[in-house]
Amino acid sequence: MTAARSSGAPGPLSRACRAVGRALHLPFTRTARGIRRATHAHGAGESGLGRLIELHAVNGAGDVMITVALASTVFFSVPTDEARGRVALYLAVTMAPFTLLAPVIGPLLDHIPHGRRAAMAGTMTARAVLALTMSGAVATGGIELYPAALGVLVCSKAYGVIRSAVVPRLLPPGFALVKANSRVTLAGLLATGIAAPIGVGLQQIGPAWPLYGACAIFALGTFLSLGMPHKVDSAKGERKAHMLTYGERKPSLRTVGPSVLHGLQANVAHRMLSGFLIFFLAFLLRVHPLAGQSAAASLIMVGVAAGIGNACGTAIGAWVRNRPPELIVATGLMLVLTTASLTAVFLSPLTVAVLGAVAGLSQALSKLSLDAMIQRDVPEPVRTSAFARSETLLQMSWVVGGAIGISLPLNGVVGLTVAAGILAVGAVLALRGLLAASRRGTVAPKKVTLASRAR
Repeated sequence: MTAARSSGAPGPLSRACRAVGRALHLPFTRTARGIRRATHAHGAGESGLGRLIELHAVNGAGDVMITVALASTVFFSVPTDEARGRVALYLAVTMAPFTLLAPVIGPLLDHIPHGRRAAMAGTMTARAVLALTMSGAVATGGIELYPAALGVLVCSKAYGVIRSAVVPRLLPPGFALVKANSRVTLAGLLATGIAAPIGVGLQQIGPAWPLYGACAIFALGTFLSLGMPHKVDSAKGERKAHMLTYGERKPSLRTVGPSVLHGLQANVAHRMLSGFLIFFLAFLLRVHPLAGQSAAASLIMVGVAAGIGNACGTAIGAWVRNRPPELIVATGLMLVLTTASLTAVFLSPLTVAVLGAVAGLSQALSKLSLDAMIQRDVPEPVRTSAFARSETLLQMSWVVGGAIGISLPLNGVVGLTVAAGILAVGAVLALRGLLAASRRGTVAPKKVTLASRAR
């Protein structure tokens, strides 16, 4: 009996291998458990919001891998004049067709009201396949790269529309919409910050390697999408939204009151500023880098400042909780307008970095607040299409801002004066209406409760 037990007992080598295995996987399991505790805190695990937070983190990591691969091909690998042409081609072939395709995303998703999990999984699978397709063309930067990039962009925006529409269904008790949106967005930003240097490291191996990483990440996202709670697919009575002529009474973006409309106007200004600064500063700093810095270091510094500002804006979005979103949008617009004006007058490396940070912060807060206003004021039957329409308008604004940015002469004062002018127009259109709406309060057409969502 003793001999039998001793022969079946693990030997020293087996025990050592098991100990090494436990030591190697322990940091990963502890990290995974810590992430799960963070994403599922405050009732997010029970409501299903925690799973959406994790899925959005995967989405952000995959998108930034593709961004790293495209930026290295379209912008950094060629001289400045040729880079202008490639960026213009990118805007024309990728962004402009997207503005035509985006309006069909919401109505298309409305025709599959019980398939949101499958739709999110489809956007992940499609991007995994497109990443592999682009891996063969990214080294040469051929024209065939751009249609695949267009497909990635369409899938990414389709996922964003679905994600915004399902947040109210997964809202834990006592959670404000702005707070829920900020937690989801913050997870995406953190994942982007982690994945970006990994993508840069993979780029050193070869131009296709970030795309291989994106393919693996989106494959994981496919499985996470299918594991979302079943109530995500509940969409009783939903129908398509469309922009109506003035005076029609059907639910649409024109009939939900001034808050959403003025919020859209302010966010259009923010998004135009974003597109403008990305392309204008990219070329400006490439030719005239910050004092004592290389062009690459200058771009990284401004990019990091904008990323920090965006993350801070998302975190503040969770802190402000039940403040009127109209007031948040108005405050952010005035803050970035003031900063842009001061930067145009007192142009320096410090003010440029501060502008990047403030622009990132105010854009994050404004977008979170706009999402909350749509989720609050737009009736559920047309909410998905409403998000699609708003995303289309914002994407078009980003394209217009980028086109202005690459067309201007590389003069910092001129460029930042134009940036301040873009924001000033937005303030004239939206500020008064936002402040008036925040003072009187906005009542949603139909209050959405947890009980009604459960039904």
